[in-house]
Amino acid sequence: MSADRSDVLRQLRTGTARQHETLERSLDLLDPGLTRARLVEVLARMHGFWLAAEAGLEEWAARHPADAAGARWPARRRAGLFAHDLLGLRAQPAHSGPDLAPVAGTDEALGRMYVLEGSTLGGTVIDRHLRALPQFAGVRLRCFSPYGADTGAMWHAFRRTARGRVAAGGNAEAMVAGARDTFDALAAWCRPGPVDPPPLTPAAGRSPG
Repeated sequence: MSADRSDVLRQLRTGTARQHETLERSLDLLDPGLTRARLVEVLARMHGFWLAAEAGLEEWAARHPADAAGARWPARRRAGLFAHDLLGLRAQPAHSGPDLAPVAGTDEALGRMYVLEGSTLGGTVIDRHLRALPQFAGVRLRCFSPYGADTGAMWHAFRRTARGRVAAGGNAEAMVAGARDTFDALAAWCRPGPVDPPPLTPAAGRSPG
């Protein structure tokens, strides 16, 4: 068996490369001319997606509590951070998201989590980019870098979980398929379109849920 086939993280990376590129084009958050309205629209769409994706993972966690605890699922929830950041931008959080397929089992759950957790790595790049743009002076978001200095540690913990699952007999193909489906759904949901951003509201000082 080749190295690429023996390591599920390599399978996940190579098996979702096209979907990853499509998603980055859909978000386009590294544009130096990024506007506040576009940022709000993207955050609102991402919040809606995280609501749907995390709801499916919550259902999985209720069925497989030991697997969820091993993956540190409770510490990885982020939907509340998107809502908190939108309120900080005087925008309404999302109330719903796309219809996603149910999470069949732990392999599919880890595939979905690969996309959600992997976004924290790219999120640190987005966070630095936004801090450097004069149009976002004073804006500080938490949704892109939810773990702060622990980003690397949380990602490595997820990698160990995914590899351990496959080593114990998990289905790597199901994990990759779950990641592909998640990437495709997220890219489609966040694709720029004619939808107006959520209306601005007075700033609210809510804490993330």
